[in-house]
Amino acid sequence: MTRASVLIVDDEKGVRTSVQGILEDAGFESRAVSSGEEALEVLSKDKFPVVLLDIWLPGMDGLETLAKIRQSAPEIIVIMISGHGSIETAVRSTKLGAFDFVEKPLSLEKTLLVVRNAFHQYRLEEENRNLRKQIEREHVMIGNSVPMQALRQQIAFAAPTNGRVLICGENGTGKELAARLLHFHSLRKEGPFVEMNCAAIPEELIESELFGHLKGSFTGASEDKEGKFVQADGGTLFLDEVGDMSPRTQAKVLRVLEEQRFTPVGGNASVTVDVRVIASTNKDLEREIEMGNFREDLYYRLNVLPFQLPPLRERREDIATLAKFFLGEYAHKYGRKAPGLTRKAVEVLESYPWPGNVRELRNIAERLIIMTPQKRIDIYDLPESLLTRTLVAHLGTKDAASLQDAKENFEREYVQKKLIEHKGSISLTAQSLGMERSNLYRKLRQLGIPYSGKENGDE
Repeated sequence: MTRASVLIVDDEKGVRTSVQGILEDAGFESRAVSSGEEALEVLSKDKFPVVLLDIWLPGMDGLETLAKIRQSAPEIIVIMISGHGSIETAVRSTKLGAFDFVEKPLSLEKTLLVVRNAFHQYRLEEENRNLRKQIEREHVMIGNSVPMQALRQQIAFAAPTNGRVLICGENGTGKELAARLLHFHSLRKEGPFVEMNCAAIPEELIESELFGHLKGSFTGASEDKEGKFVQADGGTLFLDEVGDMSPRTQAKVLRVLEEQRFTPVGGNASVTVDVRVIASTNKDLEREIEMGNFREDLYYRLNVLPFQLPPLRERREDIATLAKFFLGEYAHKYGRKAPGLTRKAVEVLESYPWPGNVRELRNIAERLIIMTPQKRIDIYDLPESLLTRTLVAHLGTKDAASLQDAKENFEREYVQKKLIEHKGSISLTAQSLGMERSNLYRKLRQLGIPYSGKENGDE
């Protein structure tokens, strides 16, 4: 937690002494200096959340000092002090970013109250800064494959503009993440990011969700409601799965995009907004246009900056990095040490087709952290469904040129399934097959079946 320390900047020794005394009696730490130059030097070396700054100082005056503080450390809360207060000076101080303005002779009680209010404001802003940093940490784009490098470059080019973006990609590829990154790196980043899943809202309610409604405009409308467009004013509206909008809603959204104006459900007066729209879809919208399900004019309005997110199977070189990141993320969440991945486990993960994309990998990582206490994740710690689709399918693809080959294929698939069933335990698998462990090891090598051995705790 930030320490409650105040820097006092005043050329009058009596003021410095009296203010220091009352602040320290109230539990604040404090330091006093007599000039703006000295204040800037102190602030370059130490942290003071709040500064009490006299306007009339020898050399660099208080307003110039304030401007330099705001430039170098905008998070510091500055309270201005003046023995010759005027409305003009107060206005200039406020425009330069001063938090408050107190006049001499100082009322020590009022000064203490203003300092306490300043610390309250500082902590609120610090909490907001920390929350923003946490959000940014949670919304990072992992991977150095060529498709991901290209996507980062696209985001860097598109984010600072107001151009509409249409993000296409399969479910689980990270369309919402891309939309948030576009917002976080845009000129609207201080504004709201509002999302709406168009596929999750019933047809009869979607217009109300988007544009809001007035009380009594339909059954159940017991009070006025702001729509998503108003909530996103000055920021970004993310329309997820926009391909699921009805033709009627598409027409209304098209009009808003053209005019930045709309009328709430049940209302007569139009509302003007300033919103950047980012849309996403897992559908082929050009195909939907051909089928008459999506408006061509809306498609071209949304598709100013097209983004295509690659499925995970097309960037396999990122899988190990993503898996390690998610394991670390969930280990931290559940208060555990992040496990490593054996080379064999990574090979299995990289050979899996990932129909659920990054979302599926994230879910598997969470399951492994919860269910697997080992320091290292090995092949047979992975979910059975994943192993069945990779190991068994891969080993069973060899063509049988003879009866012996067919027998060997059957034997290979049968033994592999038993190994998966017993989580890679050689002892339990040998027991279920009625074999000695040494014979099973030989059989696994003969059939080309990967096994954990000591990596999975077997001697």
